[in-house]
Amino acid sequence: MADEQVFRSTRVVTPQGERPATVVVGGGTITAVLPYDAPAPAGVRLTDLGDDALLPGLVDTHVHVNDPGRTEWEGFPTATAAAVAGGVTTLIDMPLNSVPPTTTAAHLDVKRAAARGRVHTDTGFWGGAVPGNGGTGDLKALHDAGVFGFKCFLLPSGVDEFPHLDQEQLRAAVEETARFGALLIVHAEDPGQIDGAPQRGGRRYADFLASRPPAAEEQAVAGLIALARRYRARVHVLHLSSATALPLLAAARREGLPVSVETCPHFLTLTAEEVPDGATEFKCCPPIREAANQDALWQALAEGVIDCVVSDHSPSTIELKRKDTGDFAAAWGGISSLQLGLPAVWTEARRRGHGLADVARWMSTGPARLAGLGAVKGAVAEGHDADFAVLAPEASFTVDPARLHHRNPVTAYAGRTLYGVVRATYLRGRLAAEHGAVPGEPAGRLIERPAGGS
Repeated sequence: MADEQVFRSTRVVTPQGERPATVVVGGGTITAVLPYDAPAPAGVRLTDLGDDALLPGLVDTHVHVNDPGRTEWEGFPTATAAAVAGGVTTLIDMPLNSVPPTTTAAHLDVKRAAARGRVHTDTGFWGGAVPGNGGTGDLKALHDAGVFGFKCFLLPSGVDEFPHLDQEQLRAAVEETARFGALLIVHAEDPGQIDGAPQRGGRRYADFLASRPPAAEEQAVAGLIALARRYRARVHVLHLSSATALPLLAAARREGLPVSVETCPHFLTLTAEEVPDGATEFKCCPPIREAANQDALWQALAEGVIDCVVSDHSPSTIELKRKDTGDFAAAWGGISSLQLGLPAVWTEARRRGHGLADVARWMSTGPARLAGLGAVKGAVAEGHDADFAVLAPEASFTVDPARLHHRNPVTAYAGRTLYGVVRATYLRGRLAAEHGAVPGEPAGRLIERPAGGS
């Protein structure tokens, strides 16, 4: 095969674990995973990675690109450059914060036109479930057009053009998506619990944390599980922050309900105790909680109760983060971390005794399976796309926001020392990023939900 090439490493992370191996690539696909000392075919380009680890490229199913309409917050070129620089080779864009939101097939066409030829990663799209677009056929039309599923909110989303669902509208959306086998992904915080919590503005993080109580997540998750049971619907809980909901999710799993859940790097690596007052770069909803809560999230990951770890990259301009006042109530809620998720999670995972195979399962295999892409993404295995992240696991660096590809240099990880330097990223065997630089023209593809997938 004319375009055949070989990658070799003492630390190849495969579905069977980490081992020395030689990976053969042809036509952008992995054609064989061979013993480390297998001879490379004559005349084939060999990339010897030494002791740098070869992981499957990360799959990030929770990214707010905000393009078109709010490209001063982020855009396809900057978001996907940050992604490949951080080892992410596939992302799925959320339906809100762009204008128009992805709530109709016509709006999806606008989104795809904005992304076409401008993405460094393979890029797909979620649709949005909002009041009024279920009974009109918009959800089915979006499903037929290839979105990976539908996102909804149970409380205000933060942007007027993407309103939330009340309980009856949620029930109808679950019933509708179950009818044609689609996945509904939910920002699960109960508005009644939040309305009943103390709502105080100002610089104190403790006040902001009190305004988003764990009970809000727990009650919303309980309601979703009940709907999944009633309609045998596929439901996914987004960005779980509160460990109090974990027993409910574990019980749903034992019952065999089609309910899944994700968490995010910031919930696994940052704690409420360390957030300075006025440091609005740490604001997100649901919020970063206490260290004991974080320990429980890690335990749930280890036990398989949590399915995957994705970024929830939700950037904004510096002005919207209200660094001038440090007022948590007024600041935009969202953590910018698309380029940093892999080293952030690896830094904490290694400290807790987890290996690279665990991180690959949480950040690549799990999200790929959620999106219905498990047959082609998320594993260093024969027949999968040759999407790789090359990681120096024991190398470290200090986060400088100015050196990130994110459009706005704001991140909660500023000044932190992280382990795991992404040396290079390959998309279908092609070098997409190297040493933090993103050379060449965007080579990512726009992807759709596979036939028979979510």
